[in-house]
Amino acid sequence: METSLRYGGDSKSLRFHAKEKFPIASNTFCQLNGELDTRIGSPTYLRAMIRHFSPDLSASLGVGVQYNRNKKLHFNLRGKKEYPITANGLLTLIIKARCDADEEFREINSSGAAEFCWNIFNIKKDQDLRLKFGCDAVDKIPYLQIRENNWTFNADGNGKWNVRYDL
Repeated sequence: METSLRYGGDSKSLRFHAKEKFPIASNTFCQLNGELDTRIGSPTYLRAMIRHFSPDLSASLGVGVQYNRNKKLHFNLRGKKEYPITANGLLTLIIKARCDADEEFREINSSGAAEFCWNIFNIKKDQDLRLKFGCDAVDKIPYLQIRENNWTFNADGNGKWNVRYDL
């Protein structure tokens, strides 16, 4: 099970996140994840998603359902495609899209983004670094991610930020 502690500047509370992947078939698994808000003492959301990876295409597709603390059920559809820029694959262009719908399919929200991802291995002994720079295609908001081993910092052009520590 993958677990992490998360803190965002807008939430003012520490959240505990857990994720588990169960293999279904070759390159296909069921992913269960959820988040517990330590301030209110209850789950923020619970999600189940079937995800399929196509290594030959450097692409993935996921479909799932999410239940949030407002007692609302949502359906999710996600897709992602990676294009290597360098021969070694350390610099990639990632195109991703997402569509969320409420349980009656009355409220449908879609989003997409394009991002550059640069992986730098062994920047120092036993220290890896990942830099992501992207832009939301719908809201035109730039964002960045800096990941160093277990620490991740995310920020966007609206001033929103969060920090994650993988346990």
